[in-house]
Amino acid sequence: MKTVKISVITIMVFLLAVTQINAQELSAKDIIKKADEKNRGRTSKGTMSMTIIRPSWERTIVMKNWSKGDDNFLIYITEPAKEKGQVFLKVGKEMWNYVPTISRMIKIPPSMMMQSWMGSDFTNDDLVKQSSIVVDYKHTLLGEEVVNEQNCYKLELIPLPDAPVVWGKIIAWVTVDGFNVWKNEYYDEDGFLQNIENGYNLKKMGDRIIPTKFEMIPVDEEGKKTVMEILDVEYNAEIKDSFFSKQNMKKVR
Repeated sequence: MKTVKISVITIMVFLLAVTQINAQELSAKDIIKKADEKNRGRTSKGTMSMTIIRPSWERTIVMKNWSKGDDNFLIYITEPAKEKGQVFLKVGKEMWNYVPTISRMIKIPPSMMMQSWMGSDFTNDDLVKQSSIVVDYKHTLLGEEVVNEQNCYKLELIPLPDAPVVWGKIIAWVTVDGFNVWKNEYYDEDGFLQNIENGYNLKKMGDRIIPTKFEMIPVDEEGKKTVMEILDVEYNAEIKDSFFSKQNMKKVR
């Protein structure tokens, strides 16, 4: 009986050691890359809602969205009626907005990537991932922390010189189990915390378990936040490059 106990303990210690070694082998960049690839997939298409919450009012916008790789994003607004039909397209480093009520195509310059998107607490950059958290930042693993009941890697992201980014620093928490982005803190170029983003509601979407609800909270504006919720999503479906074109902005539904 004593021999069996010793064997079980030996196996447990061995498995723990293997787990620790595997964790140590992951660099900060590896962790960020795994989280980014899980969030994007090779392609994705789905539906999201965004609720803008203010002290005296709130409103909800519903949208369809498509993505392919790091460079192609398209968003089509379905609700409310006032904004229905608006389309946002990003190809490479360029972004456009099509407004059907005036039949006008507007190019969004890099200088406006930090601007609020549709009056929310998310920026244009947040919505279309203009900058890449994998290639535009230097990544440092700061340790591990428990955040909202999830054990997370804590990472610091500092932009590389001349990288096309809008934040001076990002502190990110990625879950150890599942590599989900669970929390982000966004700092400006002077090192002041501007926004906090929290992930919630882990659910199976398609072939993976991901956070399906995100809150973006501006730290200096009490009572304000924006809640983004994933209603459905499909990963790795075939989407042609031609789908992400200015011509398609007027036809997509």
